[in-house]
Amino acid sequence: PPARPAPPSKPELVFPKDIPAPKDSGLPLNAYMLHNLAHVELNAIDLAWDTVVRFSPYKDLLGEGFFADFAHVADDESRHFSWCSQRLAELGFRYGDMPAHNLLWRECEKSSDNVAARLAAIPLVQEARGLDAGPRLVKKLVGFGDNRTSKIVVRIADEEVAHVAVGVSWFISVCQKMGRVPYSAFRDLLKEYNVEVKGPFNYSAREEAGLPRHWYDSSPTGDQEKENLSEVSDLVI
Repeated sequence: PPARPAPPSKPELVFPKDIPAPKDSGLPLNAYMLHNLAHVELNAIDLAWDTVVRFSPYKDLLGEGFFADFAHVADDESRHFSWCSQRLAELGFRYGDMPAHNLLWRECEKSSDNVAARLAAIPLVQEARGLDAGPRLVKKLVGFGDNRTSKIVVRIADEEVAHVAVGVSWFISVCQKMGRVPYSAFRDLLKEYNVEVKGPFNYSAREEAGLPRHWYDSSPTGDQEKENLSEVSDLVI
C-alpha cells in the first residue's frame, strides 16, 4: 500500500505550532472546534483502512474478524466525519476552511511495520485520548451555546468507546499469539516507538472500553479529576 493516503486539496497541512488560535482562524469557536474534530475523523478513516490493508498479508495469523472489525471502525468514522461536515455546513463553513496538522498520520507511520505497535499506538493511545478529551469539548460547546453540535460530539464519543474496545481485544489476542504478556508488551512498545501517554484521563470511559488503568496510569496516587480533561487539540476520536 502507499505510505499515506492521498490528501484532499484542503485543508493546508502545517506543523501543529502553526495552527491558528481560534481568534485568528476566521471561524467562531464552535466551528473551530468542529473543524478540528472533522480533521480527526477524516484521519481516523484513513487510519482504520490503512490497518486493514497494510496488515492484510497476515490474514491467516490475524483471522477475518480482525479486518472486519477495523472495516466497521472505518465505516463508523466515515459517518462521524459526515456529521461534522454537515454541521459545519449548517454553520456556514466547510472542512478545509482553516489549516490542519499532519501529526496524527505521522504517529500512524511509526507503526506501519508492526501490528501490535499499531494497535498500541492508535486505538489504545490516540483513540483513548479522544475518550479523555470528548467531555471537555462538549462542555466548551455547551458554554458557547451550541447544544446541537454538543449532542453530535456526545454521540461520537459514545461510539468511540467501542473502537477502543476493539483495539484492546485485538491487542490482547495478538500478544497471546506472540506469547507476550499484554501489559508488558504495551509498555515496551510505547517505549520502543516513542509513544507518549498523556493525562488527565477519563477513567470511567477507559474502563468501559476494557483498557486496564495500570497499563497507562503510572501516577502514584491516581487522583486526577475526570472532569479535568485534556485539550481539544488532543482529541483523537
